Amino acid sequence: MNWVLLILAGIFEIGWAIGLKYTEGFTRFWPSVGTALAMVVSMGLLSFAMKSLPAGTAYAVWVGVGAVGTAILGIMLLGEAANAGRLLSLGLIVAGIVGLKLTTPA
Repeated sequence: MNWVLLILAGIFEIGWAIGLKYTEGFTRFWPSVGTALAMVVSMGLLSFAMKSLPAGTAYAVWVGVGAVGTAILGIMLLGEAANAGRLLSLGLIVAGIVGLKLTTPA
């Protein structure tokens, strides 16, 4: 269950990372509210997941999920580059996340 919470925390991290782009420096009210809520939910879920998962593993997976998801949405929504080097690098992050999952007890 803690792995599910951790992945959800990463998904909410994606939400607030992309949300920051839409807040326009926190000058737009509703995007700012949504981004702040996503931040709180993400941190809360991460803290629950860390009750039984090692801190280093949990943090690395949380950041990895957030980074990969944010980069993918940046490509899809914001017109960011999708070159081979960038996609390969994202694949390496995913491989690291899978490796941490497979080698972490709990």
